Amino acid sequence: MSEIVLIHGSCHGAWCWRDVAPVLEALGHDVRAIDLPSHGEDPTPLEAVTLAGYAEAVLAAIRGRAVVVGHSMAGFPISLAAEMAPEKIARLVYLCAYLPWDGYSLVEMRKAAPRHPILKALRRSEDGTCFSFDPAHAREVLYHDCSDDAVAFALAHLRPQPITPQDTKIALGDRFAGVAKSYIRCRQDSAIPAEFQDEMSAGLAPGDVYDLPGSHSPFLADPAGLAKLIDRIARG
Repeated sequence: MSEIVLIHGSCHGAWCWRDVAPVLEALGHDVRAIDLPSHGEDPTPLEAVTLAGYAEAVLAAIRGRAVVVGHSMAGFPISLAAEMAPEKIARLVYLCAYLPWDGYSLVEMRKAAPRHPILKALRRSEDGTCFSFDPAHAREVLYHDCSDDAVAFALAHLRPQPITPQDTKIALGDRFAGVAKSYIRCRQDSAIPAEFQDEMSAGLAPGDVYDLPGSHSPFLADPAGLAKLIDRIARG
């Protein structure tokens, strides 16, 4: 089976995969979910976080050659990891994630979307170094189809998101281009509009684009269904 590395999105951590990883393991995969720098239990100070540091953390988690799944903002670090060491990555899987355009930052791509529903939930720190999700809007934007228990679990674990890695332009070339890619679109996503996910995934072969019916957080809303889809992709 496959080595699968799971990378979380903004403000989240390895904890968000708690219900997905066991299903993938039961299907025979070697699975690891990591905390990116300053997320989850990682002690890196917010001011020390960079996009390159994120990518290096992804590569450090890979033992052999892995299928790397990136959720939301993690599309940027997994892409940079592929540019840095394509030989370590069997396939990139973008889960309602930013599939980067060369020369753009994530902030610039977010602004390029036709709608910006996530903005109502973002609260920037006074010093401008990070942002957090407002609990009053987090469910609406991130977890609208998740159980009350799952939402409470998530809200208790969210941490501030450093802005620097998201405001850093990415440089991608032939090394990244040569890595196999799949995209999982979430059709009722209230964070990254479904039509923008369509645009970002348009360059992939139709057989490499998949749909899930729910929100931005299928790892909490339908972990078994998501795990089975990742398994299907990993098996090729």
